[in-house]
Amino acid sequence: MLSQLYIENVAVIEKAEICFSRGFNVLTGETGAGKSMIIDAINAVLGERISKGIVRTGARFSFVSAMFTDVGDAAVKKLQELGYALEQEDGGILIQREISQEGKGSCRICGRPATVSTLKELGPFLIHIHGQHEGYHLLSPELHMQYLDRMGSLEPLLEKYRKAFFEVKRIRKEINHYNMDEEQKARRMDLLRYQIEELENAQIRVGEQEELFQKKNAYANSKRIASDISQAKEILDGSVESPGVISALSAAADALSDAQRYFQALRPLSDRLRSACYDLEDCNSELRDLSAQMEYDPEDQERVEERLDMLYRLGMKYGESEEAMLEYLDKCRSELKGIELSDENIERLTAEFAVAREEAIRLAKELSSKRTEVASAFTAKVKAELRFLDMPNAEFQVEQERCPLNDYGCDKIQFLISSNAGEPPRPIAKIASGGELSRIMLAIKTVLAGCDETDTLIFDEVDAGISGSAARKVGLKLKEVSEHRQVICVTHLAQIASLAQSHFFIQKQVRDNRTFTQVDRLTFEGRKRELARIMGGAEITPLMLENAQEMLQMAGIFPGTS
Repeated sequence: MLSQLYIENVAVIEKAEICFSRGFNVLTGETGAGKSMIIDAINAVLGERISKGIVRTGARFSFVSAMFTDVGDAAVKKLQELGYALEQEDGGILIQREISQEGKGSCRICGRPATVSTLKELGPFLIHIHGQHEGYHLLSPELHMQYLDRMGSLEPLLEKYRKAFFEVKRIRKEINHYNMDEEQKARRMDLLRYQIEELENAQIRVGEQEELFQKKNAYANSKRIASDISQAKEILDGSVESPGVISALSAAADALSDAQRYFQALRPLSDRLRSACYDLEDCNSELRDLSAQMEYDPEDQERVEERLDMLYRLGMKYGESEEAMLEYLDKCRSELKGIELSDENIERLTAEFAVAREEAIRLAKELSSKRTEVASAFTAKVKAELRFLDMPNAEFQVEQERCPLNDYGCDKIQFLISSNAGEPPRPIAKIASGGELSRIMLAIKTVLAGCDETDTLIFDEVDAGISGSAARKVGLKLKEVSEHRQVICVTHLAQIASLAQSHFFIQKQVRDNRTFTQVDRLTFEGRKRELARIMGGAEITPLMLENAQEMLQMAGIFPGTS
């Protein structure tokens, strides 16, 4: 569960620390007090996209940290898959995120650096946020099938089906590739044979271009190279006017060799000079060989140029490097062989397609059959929840129709509902009001709660469009859900707020021409005043306070229990 949330410099919130409890928590406050900023802060640690505009004016960065304790097995497993471990002291998960004015940021999980994508991957195992507009997701039939599959734990079977369906599509694509008419086939084979012949005749060799470039450079600078070699040889060999380095070094070695007869300490130096003399003679010999190779050959230079030009033209068509051109050649050979054997390949693939399609159909039917079973139980449970939520005449159905195979099987599924007795069920998008959508969504979430391994559920103003007894029923349902997991609810209704175990009040203040938001956990007396404010507005009367106290006592909340 989310046990502690610390927020710093997030919009109007300078600093706030909220210690949530188990069970049912509510957040209330005037419109614009900063309730949405708290949801934004929680979204930040879940890896959601956050604008740099969230940073409080005058601050360099925003910072949010969230401590999760008593973490479920699914979250622990996911954390380990991502390469992290629980905090050693309390076995919790600490997530921190910082966003700068420039839009840059950093993330940490249990003290170690993390990426935003890692937070986003871990987030669904810690918190689900059900926003005030999420009820409108019910208008999208694409999600209805996902609800059923989650209810029936059909995801593994769906994944197995998708692998089979992918194989069907792969084989069909390959058949279509070979299944061209004879005219297309002839044109393609002619092109492939031309390309293969052109590449084979080129006799491409890996590394040849580099060698040719070196040779081209040598020819282009042949005069300078010959001059430099000649100068080096003259320094080593000497000329008529002056002895060369080799001659001088040899004379020095001879002198020391003569002197060492009288002074043995000179012997190592003499040997070194003699060795250097031999090395220079070897260098001189190699220079003579290289000088002979540097003879300018116009015909060879032309051949080098032509070869490089040919390789360049081939590279423009088949790949920049020799490796790429040779790879393209292999692909052409393989494709040509496939087309030449297309009849045999089509026959083989057709047989494979029949087997793969039969398997996909079998899995799709199995999936459809299980969805039918799940739909029956799902319908009964949702109708029971709707009756509890003051929609006693609501008729809820799951419409399941067969359709061609697709990524989800062979079913087209959508939810139908009738809010009034005697009216036939119709698609939700055509009949549900905002308040009804909120209750239908809550009913479905309640039914799915047992299939959800997430420890914390956050409901952000899902009570929109409801009031009176329906509002209390929504509150009772949220409290029921909180018996098995932590529930945090942002609400404007006293009927819901009075049922929570913990009540946090968000208020906005102006000091020194700056706006500050403060979050306080309310005592019993504080809750009375806040409930009275929600019910009656700015002017709180003794009767309103009595009504608020009665609401709290009916919920089992007494002085000293908050």
